[in-house]
Amino acid sequence: MNEKIKSKETDLLIEAMTHLQTKDDYYNFFEDLLTAAEFKTLAGRLNAAKLLHEGKTYIEVTAATGVSAATISRISRCLLYGADGYNTVLRKMKSTEKSEADKK
Repeated sequence: MNEKIKSKETDLLIEAMTHLQTKDDYYNFFEDLLTAAEFKTLAGRLNAAKLLHEGKTYIEVTAATGVSAATISRISRCLLYGADGYNTVLRKMKSTEKSEADKK
């Protein structure tokens, strides 16, 4: 964990998120917390990470998301050498998708 971002305030944010249960809860929380542009930026970064994780090229990711090459480069570094946040979320999402597909 990056000690540069850990604080009472960031702990409060993480704690708050653990109490959200539904997509609507998350949408409502983020709508209050972030501007629409900030929310879309975060969503775009996650989508870019997903596409990179799937093996897409920077050019393909830029075309699909509109995320800048500099940001895509940063996301790629995080996927390879970061705190494993993107990878953890993407693995869990893929596992959930597989479980749901298996139920059908």
